[in-house]
Amino acid sequence: MKKFSKEIQIALVAIVGVIVLYYGMQFLKGLSLSTDTNYYVKFKDISGLSASSPVYANGYRVGVVEDIIYDYDGQSDIVAVVGINNEMRMPQGTTADIVSDLLGNIKLELRLGDRAAGILAAGDTITGGQEQGAMAKAAEIIPQVQSLLPKLDSILVSVNALLADPAIANSLHNIDQITSSLTSTSHELNRLSASLNHQMPQMLENADGLLANTNSLTRNLNELDLAGTMQKVDNTLRNVEQMTAKLNSNEGTLGLLMRDPGLYNNLNATMVHADSLMIDLKQHPKRYVHFSVFGKKDK
Repeated sequence: MKKFSKEIQIALVAIVGVIVLYYGMQFLKGLSLSTDTNYYVKFKDISGLSASSPVYANGYRVGVVEDIIYDYDGQSDIVAVVGINNEMRMPQGTTADIVSDLLGNIKLELRLGDRAAGILAAGDTITGGQEQGAMAKAAEIIPQVQSLLPKLDSILVSVNALLADPAIANSLHNIDQITSSLTSTSHELNRLSASLNHQMPQMLENADGLLANTNSLTRNLNELDLAGTMQKVDNTLRNVEQMTAKLNSNEGTLGLLMRDPGLYNNLNATMVHADSLMIDLKQHPKRYVHFSVFGKKDK
């Protein structure tokens, strides 16, 4: 076997080294070593997008930005050459947005279209745009935050003045006293509950005795001769009715006394005469009583 000269061997090693170096650089840049399908994306502003930026579809990496074509004359859009995996089929209507995260990492996100509209061919151009990332949204909020800073400062001054008010300290002291009172009340309630739990068996026993007495009273009431008692009450009421009827009639002394006005007038006159007699007796007792020491009557 014919041996190569040293010069040829050195040349072959150099060529292999250059090839390895090229593909190594491509690998370190994030470019795919396999053959991808190239597409072109037009942008007005690439916002830091560069070669080797990853390309994602539905959150999955499907390619890489291979090159950026910038028109220094400003006559046309900026074009990004993207290499997409050969197995990826992009539908018509697909767009690409530049997306950046909080750490400043930039990627290209594909918004796939409807497959029913057809499939893009290799080398086709799609429309690119820029998605408002978290940093952009935070930048939009900064002016609003700045406008709120004076109000926050005024609020803090008011809060400091309020906290410096002695009434706040007094209120806190009162709240502390109220809390202590509530704690004491809670302890008293606990002791009362314990006492009730201790006395509850005796109370239940007394209640059982009361129920027993009630049952005994009910039994005694059931044993009473209510029919006989009611019969006696009816007889008494009947006698009262009879007596009342006699009093209302002209029979008997009481009936005549109540119904005969003549008898009443005579009794009244008799009482008047008796009263006059008593008055005269008091005034002239000698007219009615005669006695003498020597047995001689007065004339």
